[in-house]
Amino acid sequence: MKKALVISGGGSKGAFAGGVAQYLMKKENRTYDLFLGTSTGSLMVSHLALGMLDELKDLYTNVNQETIFSNNPFNIKKVAGEKIVSINHFNTLWNFLNGRKTFGESKNLRSLIKEKITKEMYEQILKVDKEIVVTVSNLTANQIEYKSNKECTYEDFCDWIWGSCNYVPFMSLLEKNKQQYADGGFGSLVPIREAILRGATEIDAIILETEVNAMNRLPAKNPFSLLFDVFNFMLTHVERHNITIGKLAANNKDVKLNLYYTPTVLTTNSLVFDEKKMSKWWKSGYKYAKSKQEELMSEFRPDVLTDKEIDEGLDDVENLEIKK
Repeated sequence: MKKALVISGGGSKGAFAGGVAQYLMKKENRTYDLFLGTSTGSLMVSHLALGMLDELKDLYTNVNQETIFSNNPFNIKKVAGEKIVSINHFNTLWNFLNGRKTFGESKNLRSLIKEKITKEMYEQILKVDKEIVVTVSNLTANQIEYKSNKECTYEDFCDWIWGSCNYVPFMSLLEKNKQQYADGGFGSLVPIREAILRGATEIDAIILETEVNAMNRLPAKNPFSLLFDVFNFMLTHVERHNITIGKLAANNKDVKLNLYYTPTVLTTNSLVFDEKKMSKWWKSGYKYAKSKQEELMSEFRPDVLTDKEIDEGLDDVENLEIKK
């Protein structure tokens, strides 16, 4: 039996996936042979393969815009307590004047990857025989590519993780081997089918979107916000297509597939990295995974009470004793 953990793209929402993974691996004692990630998911899988949950939590709850962007294309202002995001026209113009191909640059993220995913970690993952697969979009060849830690060097592996995370045109474009690469989510946001093709017989897939459309977007106010809306529309449908294909492949191959969606909309701009919100999302992911497992336990073993039901039952007993 080969078990796989799949984590979708989602930028800052990866903190929620970290909380889910922490519960599954620490409380449910689940182990995995194969880890697949797209975009933010690709940034997480190395730590997860080594069980480094505390280090991953520290990473995802201590990042901000400066940690990610070397040239930030966004302005973030607080209006009535809410963060309003707009385009930083000066930084964007600076990028164009310097011959860059994107609105912003994410070279700081590349440095962060090298710092947090060390060569020692890479070698240890190979030693314990875990396979990590990251998804990248090859814009030159017009195809999705899956890069395994078992098929590349440490430096290449860091490049592929960075490329998988780069949400162009707002982040850097990876140019490697005379080809251009971008965020893997443009074609494979939830690589469930790839996990099955690589032999997975049981899959836990963490999807950083709600299961159904939970809100309507506000009308676009400028070309940049319209571009965001178009990208979000596209990625939503890519995600649904990936999940549908994944479910069909799982049914066809008799693979057990467990899906973990976000129960609510976490953010409308996943390229905004707020330490406090991400810390909150990590806790929300942990609580959500716990509640989902309790639901499954009560569904398949009706004789077993959840912690919540036990507490409610004790309250009823206490109330009855008072009345007597």
